[in-house]
Amino acid sequence: MDLFSNLALGFATAGTPENLFFCLIGVLLGTLIGVLPGIGATATIAMLLPITFQLEPVSSLIMLAGIYYGAQYGGSTTAILINMPGESSSAVTAIDGYQMARKGRAGAALAIAALGSFFAGTVSTFLVAIFAPPLTAIALEFGAAEYFSLMVVGLVSSIALAHGSVVKALAMVALGLLLGLVGTDIYTGTPRFTLGIREYADGLNFVALAVGVFGVAEILRNLEGESTRTVLMAKVSGLLPSRQEFKEMIAPVIRGTAIGSALGILPGGGAILASFASYTVEKRMSKTPEEFGKGAVAGVAGPESANNAGAQTSFIPLLTLGIPANPVMALMIGAMIIQGIVPGPNVATEQPALFWGIIASMWIGNLMLVILNLPLIGLWVKLLTVPYYVLFPIIMAFCAIGVYSVNSNVFDLYAVAFFGFIGYVLVKLRCEPAPLLLGFVLGPLLEENLRRAMILSRGDPTTFVTRPISAILLAIAVAVLIVVFLPSVKKKREEVFVEEA
Repeated sequence: MDLFSNLALGFATAGTPENLFFCLIGVLLGTLIGVLPGIGATATIAMLLPITFQLEPVSSLIMLAGIYYGAQYGGSTTAILINMPGESSSAVTAIDGYQMARKGRAGAALAIAALGSFFAGTVSTFLVAIFAPPLTAIALEFGAAEYFSLMVVGLVSSIALAHGSVVKALAMVALGLLLGLVGTDIYTGTPRFTLGIREYADGLNFVALAVGVFGVAEILRNLEGESTRTVLMAKVSGLLPSRQEFKEMIAPVIRGTAIGSALGILPGGGAILASFASYTVEKRMSKTPEEFGKGAVAGVAGPESANNAGAQTSFIPLLTLGIPANPVMALMIGAMIIQGIVPGPNVATEQPALFWGIIASMWIGNLMLVILNLPLIGLWVKLLTVPYYVLFPIIMAFCAIGVYSVNSNVFDLYAVAFFGFIGYVLVKLRCEPAPLLLGFVLGPLLEENLRRAMILSRGDPTTFVTRPISAILLAIAVAVLIVVFLPSVKKKREEVFVEEA
């Protein structure tokens, strides 16, 4: 009964006119940035963080969550119509979705993607509602040593699941941890690495770093690689799958939902990994594997269900443990901190309306996406013809206004420019910035729990291995790190994670 009463509280919270409005804004913005290749949910949420400071906590988090899973929907539109995924997790959809469009089945492909995503979103939202409370109860039993070890597992997992070189991902985590040290020592009050700049006394500005590394750097990268986008068709018709296509999509949708729900919880980009894993599974289980790459329905239904399920279940570690599963969740933690909310298991007990309101809004948002997206496909097609050089000045101005509005400090704009340059350099060096952001967000928490555990144990470092849960988590972290450096695993990893040019 507790589950139903909690869900009733969640729907009552998410169903207020104000929260419904911000949920609608979130899913529409998410679809829009998913449709426009090269912007991405991470950069958009980073840009919108300053605005959330002016909103109620639950409204801001509902909107940001809507942007994230809305982008998964929008990414499939470009993948199917112009063979250019708007989101990384939609890259696999482009393989068969574009071929279906070339055969005149673009409408059916878009409908299959939307219906599969809605089913996956509904199931994974239900899973979040089921598993979040018991995990929260377990997390309340964690001490400083367990939290430290859990964060080590999260950082190591982000390294294992990052694109490209493991060594580069490790370096990005280390850089993020170092940047997180800037500011005032939490116990002694001594300034650290501030270079005498008083604006650094409270640490580096999270919003400026996120907008710079993800927003500005992404804009610069897209300007460098700007090319003409050719839309396959000006008008999409036939938005209902045939009876045969509907039969072919059922099993892949169910399998994709299961795969995405499981992999979405893993730190480091479960939605992306889920879509690749789903495509591989569908191809191996198919009786006609030769159809894949030529317009197979399973090649669209499976990955689209998997990436949406992965996007939703990535909220489980965020809501229960306060640990981000990917860069977007790290930004969500930043939004919670901006609102004065301490991420972690206490959120469920101290602010149940916010906790359950976010969960309920996921189902409402997915329903909005299905109802709105298919009728608005004509609008999204027209937006695909807008040149990027027209969009980027508007986006840059939006970034600058948003960042300045947080503290009304010009210094933050210089910080955005600096981190934008750093982010662009990282892109050119093929270093993925996601582990950097995770390191930056988790760094202060990691340090705080490390020092607290050492104080409680009177300086005995064995406390991390003598406490059973902590020891198991550290063993998992070491095992994952060893596995990713094995030659056979390294080769497989390079096959799955294809770096974008």
